[in-house]
Amino acid sequence: MKAFLLALQFLTCLPVFLKAAPNPADWGRSALAYPLVGLFIGLLLAGLQRLVGHADPLLQAALLTATWALITGGLHLDGLADSADAWVGGHGDRERTLAIMKDPRSGPAAVSTLVLVLLLKFVALAGLVKAGAWPVLLLAPVLGRSALVALLLSTPYVRPGGMGSAISAHLPRAAAVLALLLVAAAGLLAGKAGALALAVAAAAWLVLRWMMMRRLNGMTGDTLGAAVELTEVAVLVALALSL
Repeated sequence: MKAFLLALQFLTCLPVFLKAAPNPADWGRSALAYPLVGLFIGLLLAGLQRLVGHADPLLQAALLTATWALITGGLHLDGLADSADAWVGGHGDRERTLAIMKDPRSGPAAVSTLVLVLLLKFVALAGLVKAGAWPVLLLAPVLGRSALVALLLSTPYVRPGGMGSAISAHLPRAAAVLALLLVAAAGLLAGKAGALALAVAAAAWLVLRWMMMRRLNGMTGDTLGAAVELTEVAVLVALALSL
């Protein structure tokens, strides 16, 4: 339970109170609960959709998109914005890319990327709720946060001393592999939509990891946040196109 609460505190803005300050090992174990946090977010979104299911699909999609961003406190969107600025402004240079990521200001690339990603989420959600495909609200956030576990398991963290570095160093690797296998099994049991979502999420993960290794020789907290958002939107768009 402590691992889940710590993961919930880290990945969302929901109020979580822990009895004692976590140690590095606690942070590592908490990563195992990231898919469960995704499931929790998905259940909240599915519950909201059931409450407003009588409304116009566009309004439903707008409420879901806004709530999705609010639950996470914009954490992953911030990482996406910083990564977009850094990738464009870094001009292929590793050190320049890392330096831009630390700049709190947002440039045109960040703004454009956020608008496009949120627009794609909104339109995909509108199509999905119109078709009654609300289970997708569970698949996308689970797979988005499973991508984090896969990256922490396989990709070097390039900023020594950062939170991500501690989590990666203390991640129980065998348990992480098992958690990912359980997510994959659950996705396959979800039928055709689950299999498609898994395939798209895996493809997105491979591309994003390749980009991180090619440019940075690893990952940062910002690229982890970007991976969540881009995996989610890829899954949503693919499933909406499959209707």
